[in-house]
Amino acid sequence: MDAKKLSLFAITWPIFVEMLLFMLMGNMDVFMLSRHSDEAVAGVGVANQFVQMAITIFGFISLGASVIIAQYLGAEKHSDAKKVAGVSLYCNLVFGLVLGLVFVFGRGLILATMPNLYYEVRDYASIVMLLVGGFIFTQGLLGGVNAILRSYGYTRDTLITTASMNVMNIIGNFIVLFGPFGLPVFGVTGVAVVTVVSRTAALGLGLWILHRRVRRPLGGIRLLSFPFVYVKKILRIGVPAAGESLAYIGYQTFLTTVVAGMGSAALSTRIYSRALNIFMFVLTISLAQGGQIIIGHLMGAKEYDEIYKKCLKILRVAALSSVAVAIVFNIFSAQLFGLFTDNPEIIAMGQKVLFVFIFLEIGRAINLVVIGSLRAVGDVKFPMVVGIFSMWGFGALGGFTLGVWFNLGVLGTVIGVALDECIRGIIMLFRWKSRVWQKKGVT
Repeated sequence: MDAKKLSLFAITWPIFVEMLLFMLMGNMDVFMLSRHSDEAVAGVGVANQFVQMAITIFGFISLGASVIIAQYLGAEKHSDAKKVAGVSLYCNLVFGLVLGLVFVFGRGLILATMPNLYYEVRDYASIVMLLVGGFIFTQGLLGGVNAILRSYGYTRDTLITTASMNVMNIIGNFIVLFGPFGLPVFGVTGVAVVTVVSRTAALGLGLWILHRRVRRPLGGIRLLSFPFVYVKKILRIGVPAAGESLAYIGYQTFLTTVVAGMGSAALSTRIYSRALNIFMFVLTISLAQGGQIIIGHLMGAKEYDEIYKKCLKILRVAALSSVAVAIVFNIFSAQLFGLFTDNPEIIAMGQKVLFVFIFLEIGRAINLVVIGSLRAVGDVKFPMVVGIFSMWGFGALGGFTLGVWFNLGVLGTVIGVALDECIRGIIMLFRWKSRVWQKKGVT
């Protein structure tokens, strides 16, 4: 496989559509639940923070594996690539089952870390954590399968699994929330069950595709002679990347706790604005992931100059697209928030938050693209260390100070996030231009 012949467009467009559909699924949940109650939206939003944190914990295996597989393929080491793929699936299954038990038996203790939640919101969150969290291993395995397929360049196949999952999810949510043809309404419980069923079906489809695309995808791995050498390689990439991601999710959860203490209107504003925000950077995420695949292959082939230029080229496109969408969303902010709620207080707060997103997206574009490229070449410790200090120093502490002490409310917390993204982005850009990463390959 010639790494130079990999097309960014061919790899990225299926990822873009896949991400768009994945985000649509999350926002359809919010949109449909908003017709149920704002408390239901808040409860699901709170639970999803913890579910996403758990996905990140075992997602580091898929991330580490995808980087190593791409580099092995770039270096024409196909047998090693298959073994890494198999190891990652075994590890994702084990971690997923353990985390599922944590959600089932420990969800009460987890929610106790947010004492300001209203009782109704807490009950809704507990239901989601029991069902979606209890079956979280399905998402872990699905993420692992998709990561392997993407590393091999089969991004269209991951689009198929995601599209199938979304169709099932939307149809299922409509049935359980609106009760057509006289069917009973199941509310939040129904939404959680639909999520589990759609993810399980998508996992089955993904495993079938993987088996057809990658012959013997488990690489002949036997448990009695488990190749722990590949586990070590995966952990070398995955653990620092997971530390960075957990720091991000942790400080976002902290800010959610802070905002929850400001009342249901503030919490709903945060959830609705985040639901809109993800559409501002969906193309950036797609470009970053597509670029990561190509740069990983190029790193295996040791094409350092091509790697350097490819990252900066992707960054220019990503930053312009994110800012452009943020501006358009600001122009139609009232109408967009009107899709979720008719509460004038939430709409007014949300419009101010969307304005800050214009500046936030500049920094986020740099971080998504450059940090993704640094991971692809094996430079993962530096982004983790800088990320932890910046997120908690500027994002969490800054957001709390502005939101609570300066009485800016939910707007203050978003300004803190923008400070983190922009300052961290500048540091990451300097790191990339230093080219220290050229010595970080893992193959």
